[in-house]
Amino acid sequence: MAAITPPPPPPAPGRGSSLSAGRVVLVVIGSLAALVGFALLVSGAVLGWAHGTQRDDAGFYATGSHPIESADHAVTSEHIDLGLDVREGDWVPFDDLGTVRIEATAPDGADLFVGIGPSRDVDGYLDGVAHHRVDEVSMRPFEVDYRTVAGEATPPPPTEQPFWAASATGEDLRWDVEDGDWTVVVMNPDGSAGVRADVSVGIKTDLLAPIAIGLAVAGLLSLVVGAVLLIAGLRNATPVPPASGVVGAPEATAPASAADPARAYPARLDASLDEPLSRWLWLVKFVLVIPHVVVLAFLWVAAFVLTVVAGVAILFTGRYPRPLFDFNVGVMRWTWRVGYYSFAAFGTDRYPPFRLAREPEYPADFDVAYPERLSRGLVLVKWWLLALPHLVIVSIFSGGWSAGADDDWRIVGGGGLIGVVALIGVVVLAFRGRYPRELFHFVMGLNRWCFRVLAYVALMRDEYPPFRFDGGGADPGTDPGAPDPSGSPPQRSTTTRVPMGAQA
Repeated sequence: MAAITPPPPPPAPGRGSSLSAGRVVLVVIGSLAALVGFALLVSGAVLGWAHGTQRDDAGFYATGSHPIESADHAVTSEHIDLGLDVREGDWVPFDDLGTVRIEATAPDGADLFVGIGPSRDVDGYLDGVAHHRVDEVSMRPFEVDYRTVAGEATPPPPTEQPFWAASATGEDLRWDVEDGDWTVVVMNPDGSAGVRADVSVGIKTDLLAPIAIGLAVAGLLSLVVGAVLLIAGLRNATPVPPASGVVGAPEATAPASAADPARAYPARLDASLDEPLSRWLWLVKFVLVIPHVVVLAFLWVAAFVLTVVAGVAILFTGRYPRPLFDFNVGVMRWTWRVGYYSFAAFGTDRYPPFRLAREPEYPADFDVAYPERLSRGLVLVKWWLLALPHLVIVSIFSGGWSAGADDDWRIVGGGGLIGVVALIGVVVLAFRGRYPRELFHFVMGLNRWCFRVLAYVALMRDEYPPFRFDGGGADPGTDPGAPDPSGSPPQRSTTTRVPMGAQA
């Protein structure tokens, strides 16, 4: 008789990254420490470069010469508060803050008075005197905004005033910086109206080099701490190997019988409409997801840092470190579950789990097939240059990108097509008791396009995302034999194996 081999038991669904809550905390803190360390190290390097290259022959860091003018009696600075709150007997790590140099020359070669004095005394001296106060200075291009101070009095010559901490007429002013509230004044020596000057300001200090070294050392220490925490959080975090046919399996074990191989993309987003849905719960979901939003804010900082680390690894090795890959996919999966519950679809009333790993019982899932090799060259351009056409489209779908100008150009956030369609869907749900399936399929296609682009920009795949709208709950790349997001076990056929030579 033929030997009948019973079918193997259904494999356990892939659970994604095996990071525990404690490991996630280590990864987040380590990423923050690494990010702070990198910023400190860059700041120290910039200050060190400035110290070594940006001083003139006299050792001053100086601006170029720029014009100022006033038809009135004086041009003054805003109050310069150097309140260091250093009391007599207090220890400070420096004896000298530095020396300020002010060069002021009249276009016609006439002498000019430059003085630095306590703001209270300067205000009293110019009380009732018409003058201009510098309100804002823009360097590129150079522009000075003045605030006009009205008055009719004529001031006595500034050279006769006793309160100046430092002053000069017809030559450069030099002042050893002191604690206090100070104002800089440029006038004609006799106090007459009509002041025109080309002014250059410089400072010489011995503090820049120690500060640069201190920032660099602190940055290196923070990077070391961040690296130790990241290693502790990510080591041995290899995911439980998913069985063949599970969404997210490595390419080497990916099934040949995908739902639609011609339309499959390695980043797969799935969801099932979880009916019946509450007519009114969606009104408070924005509040209910606040705990998730807070956690995800920290997780995305970590994901950003790890993506940079992964990009360097890909550049030199051609491989995306697997623990980093699984963590970043987990953050995207968590984000999708929260979005599906709330603003990105409103497709379920089941509260999202606080976890990175796959959750077979939840009706929304996201996964990316791990690539064995990645292009070293593409890592430099795919996340910005090559992805640019998609980013323009995705900005319309998801919102969050717009440019506006009042006084300055800025980028501001806003809603997108996904939020509008999802909102229409739940408004219809509120009045009809049913989420329109056509809108559900449409909003799923919009989200799927966004997450494919996200995976590409995050350096996870080299395959260019298709310019294609794939609507519906099931991703075209999802194996129909794999466990669906709702947790229903797949139907597996029984295979009868007849050994060679056996007879019935």
